[in-house]
Amino acid sequence: MNVIESIHKALKQTIQTLFPLLSQERINRIELQLNTDSSKQQFGDLTTNCALVIAKELKQNPATVAKAISDQFTHPALDHIEIAAHNFINIFLSQDTFNQLAAALYQKKEQFFTESSEEKKSYSIEFVSANPTGPLHIGHGRGGIIGDVLAQILKFLGNTVTKEFYINDAGSQMQKLGMSLKIRCQQQLGQSVELPEESYQGEYLITLAEECVAVHGPSVIEKPDAFFIQYAEQNLLARLQKTLIDYGISFDTWFSEKTLHESGAIEKILHHLQEEGFIYSHDQALWFKSTLFGDDKDRVVKKNTGELTYVSADIAYAKNKIERGYDQLIMVLGQDHHSYVIRLKAVMQALGYDPDRLDIILYQLVTIKESGQSLRLSKRAGRSITLEDVITTVGKDVARFFYLYKKADAHLDFDLELALKHTEENPVYYIQYAYVRTKSILNKAAHEGLFLDISDKDSVFLGEPERLVLKKIIYLRVLLKAIQKHYQTHLLTHYTIELAQQFHSYYSHHKVIDIEQKEQSRGRLLLTAILHDTFKLCFDLLGISAPEKM
Repeated sequence: MNVIESIHKALKQTIQTLFPLLSQERINRIELQLNTDSSKQQFGDLTTNCALVIAKELKQNPATVAKAISDQFTHPALDHIEIAAHNFINIFLSQDTFNQLAAALYQKKEQFFTESSEEKKSYSIEFVSANPTGPLHIGHGRGGIIGDVLAQILKFLGNTVTKEFYINDAGSQMQKLGMSLKIRCQQQLGQSVELPEESYQGEYLITLAEECVAVHGPSVIEKPDAFFIQYAEQNLLARLQKTLIDYGISFDTWFSEKTLHESGAIEKILHHLQEEGFIYSHDQALWFKSTLFGDDKDRVVKKNTGELTYVSADIAYAKNKIERGYDQLIMVLGQDHHSYVIRLKAVMQALGYDPDRLDIILYQLVTIKESGQSLRLSKRAGRSITLEDVITTVGKDVARFFYLYKKADAHLDFDLELALKHTEENPVYYIQYAYVRTKSILNKAAHEGLFLDISDKDSVFLGEPERLVLKKIIYLRVLLKAIQKHYQTHLLTHYTIELAQQFHSYYSHHKVIDIEQKEQSRGRLLLTAILHDTFKLCFDLLGISAPEKM
């Protein structure tokens, strides 16, 4: 427990003593906000609206409540307390407290942000899960980065995390894929045959057909349909996997939908749910009673032709994941899967599981913009922009950061012109430059013999100018815990930019290395070292590189 958390705990204890009729639930929800806004430092280092919350529940005067808390609350880390407008309580920390926090940051490094008595969980995070029928498109890049960074943060905080890709390799789409490739092979061999309108039209199949004919020769068209399905799937899945690796994403589990069919898992669970009364027969088809759980209509799980639907596979897959023992299931899906939320929650309930064990993150569309205009197609005519195109054009670091920059449920405009800039206008360049600057300062200091042995003891030389930067660094701990709870991964990109802004502002107003001010320099170098480590941690969580120089 760090000093700020100790203050928070002591505040709750004081409130409990002063107001014994206040419910424990309300006490637990009392917040203490760390003030990192440079324009609001007159409101203290920590602030709370607890007086308003207490007064409302107990029907007392907020001013009286605020004064009672202010008079009774004490803690060795405090300098003083003020009651502000609207009865907010503002807490000012002593300089010694900041020095202690700086020492703890330097000593514990990453551990400072992970220390917690909270129970750890096991998570399954499923994301991307694209059909292996073509290259990843620009939208997949957004789902990929949300899932990957969330997994990184949860794992960093001590949880067990499995990143999973669900391969939709069963059903009519695979038959269509095999048929499309076979026709492309026939065309390569000079046969006059056209692709049906409902087939896969992408240029990638022309390239794949060229390779297939080159490897297997003209007799390839004599092979059975299953060959073309398998050949297309294997090659397109390999391409998909390479794109993800280039994007910095690796998965722990690649789960094949086909295995659910082949193992009989789907038929088994449908039979079980039918016995439980959640599946019924109508018009020679089988239907799942999803309306019992809030869905707008029941869903077909087996057509009157005997063909299983994707809903039936979803049921078996949900059961499979739960039975693997995860505490929490997370799925990252595009906004076009909005109806899945109620449906999958219904599946969980029908299977006898708590629907709250499943969280679904829906992300909005992505538009690539160049010179203010939306791009629909790549420069290679007739082909949609792929994630490969984006990574190749702007690089992994920029692609990951830009894709994560906005809240998942907000439309994302990917500004290609800005992404290609190597100036401080580009947020990735801006934060990486801040990191390189910290490294440059530390390297320069290393050449000065007096600054070779910087340690946590040098925290005593920190002063008022360093407070705001320290608070911003400490806030990362609060932020990561919030992301663990609410999954708002975009907040980490905003935080990293804000930290860089704080550092650049501090550096422009305060000289770090000053031979004439040795003690002050040692304190500021300690802060620079902490900043360096904090930037590196953020970059690692975001999955972007930490360059040595720029």
